[in-house]
Amino acid sequence: MEVLDLFPRSILKGNLPDELLKRLLQLSESVLHDPNQHPDASAKLAGQLSQQRELLPQQPGVQDLCSGHLIPACERWIRHVVDRQPPQGRGPWVPGRYRLQMIDLWLNCQRAGDYNPMHTHGGSFSGVIFLKVPPQINAASFDGQLCFHGPEEWQMQSFRTGMAEYVMPVPGQFFVFPAWQPHSVMPFRGDGERWSLAFNVVAVPGQPQATSPVQPGMVQVDMDKAGVAPSGNVSLSSQRKSAKGF
Repeated sequence: MEVLDLFPRSILKGNLPDELLKRLLQLSESVLHDPNQHPDASAKLAGQLSQQRELLPQQPGVQDLCSGHLIPACERWIRHVVDRQPPQGRGPWVPGRYRLQMIDLWLNCQRAGDYNPMHTHGGSFSGVIFLKVPPQINAASFDGQLCFHGPEEWQMQSFRTGMAEYVMPVPGQFFVFPAWQPHSVMPFRGDGERWSLAFNVVAVPGQPQATSPVQPGMVQVDMDKAGVAPSGNVSLSSQRKSAKGF
């Protein structure tokens, strides 16, 4: 006999270089020092946090983060999932036949009592990058942890166990997952701030428009123009009417 674990949820985990983490920490510090100089993202997001501020592509470290780490992580997720299917079942998701477009990137500053309720994003991919974590957030409790939620409620009697996965935030680590993946952030107690970045990416089928030949597996990243995005919500807010190019 054998046990088959069916229908896995694929979530990508990575680590940023120390130098890039340092640049993003400096950027976050400058944003929080003068938050009114950056668009407030809280009105369109689910979180009940101290500060949620949008970042811009020209700011230090943002281009490197997006084009060097986050967009390739989304590409890696596609290759992991799609390449397991027969070629005739892959549709437009073959190398060079789609474009990944960064839509939003914002800074989350969480203080004691702040939380992010269970929610999903629109678009194709979302993720989180941990920047700063106060010492009282540790494995001794769920405080301040990121939680990935399964489709069923946690109920031991019906053997619906393991339907929530808690992730300890570690500075420099990032997670990329499909935008439909439900997730939340637990509140924490005590002093200090928990800093993280979050983002949205859309995957657009069709031949990428590139100034140089597109090699197999290459993904174009247009960081300066509004991308062509699927209709509907591409952020946390259901009130958002259209995609905003990053």
